[in-house]
Amino acid sequence: MQIGNLKINSKVILAPMAEITDFAFRKIAKDYGAGLTYTQMVSAEGIAKGDFNTLRLLTFSKNETPVGVQLLGNDANILGAAVRELAKLNVSIIDLNCGCPVEKVVKNKMGSYLLTQPKLLGELVKSMVANSNGIPISVKIRLGFRDEINVLETAKIIEDNGASAILIHARTRSDKYNVDPALEWIAKVKEISGIKIIGNGSIFNVNDAVDMIEKTNCDGLLIARGALGNPFIFKQFNLMEKGISYQPEESEILKVVLQHIELLEQEQGFTKNFDRAKKNIIWYYKNYNGIWCLIEQLFSASTFTEIKKIVINHAEKLKSGFYPEENLEIVNKNFKNKVLFWLAKEEKGKVCYN
Repeated sequence: MQIGNLKINSKVILAPMAEITDFAFRKIAKDYGAGLTYTQMVSAEGIAKGDFNTLRLLTFSKNETPVGVQLLGNDANILGAAVRELAKLNVSIIDLNCGCPVEKVVKNKMGSYLLTQPKLLGELVKSMVANSNGIPISVKIRLGFRDEINVLETAKIIEDNGASAILIHARTRSDKYNVDPALEWIAKVKEISGIKIIGNGSIFNVNDAVDMIEKTNCDGLLIARGALGNPFIFKQFNLMEKGISYQPEESEILKVVLQHIELLEQEQGFTKNFDRAKKNIIWYYKNYNGIWCLIEQLFSASTFTEIKKIVINHAEKLKSGFYPEENLEIVNKNFKNKVLFWLAKEEKGKVCYN
């Protein structure tokens, strides 16, 4: 697939996710076949001002390519300045976030709020394109802000102002995750657009991916929650297109989990990455028996060495059939509604089998 002047070797793309798509996460997704990865969302103002903490969030290796950066902002001049700075870093693509539904973002008139301001949105995209030095600009949007769907109008404005791709989450800002994505709107946008349309929303497995492509004719797929603990989805899709079925063995999952821990241990601040390691381990094993025991042990651990031992021991118990059967459908359902599913009230106090 080609987005502007950027060629990528797979239709499946890793979505930008705050506090998740750091270097470790992106590397593993790329190793498993993601055609493009995005850093987590960063402040355009922070980049324009050279803020250290902002710049840390978009850290990437010279060898990491293609890689995109997603910006959060609502001022054309600031976004233009941020894009100019990113162009110096040779990023592969730059995205404008017009989809974030978080209240504190919307209150600051950014993210999905911009869907209510079509004229301003056009000005933002135009400024980004003008300052990009040829780097493709993408825009991530939703179907609308509340119940009123204006995605066709929004998509036309984005295209008319020079963007190379639109990433569409097929829900409105007010929709919760228990609302199925309205794929028919992606199909309608695709019919009227001359740029790449990337579909997003509840792609958790290859069947979901195929369903979205068949129903929307979209050019590519943006994988978000479906990649949590599951970088294998990229390889599964790529092999599926060649008629090959693939499912990782437990030994392969263990190897990737340990690699993920190692990468986080080597990177950035100890406290943040230690907590991230725990979250990612849980996501890798969420569909296996013994998940509540694993959670209990992880959150009592205090060192990277300790969590590695916990993971290895957990994998050995899975291999031996140590854990009794659990209702993993409920875990999976709760994960889809809240990725930190273990924090939900109804999940507290689950039994650990020692």
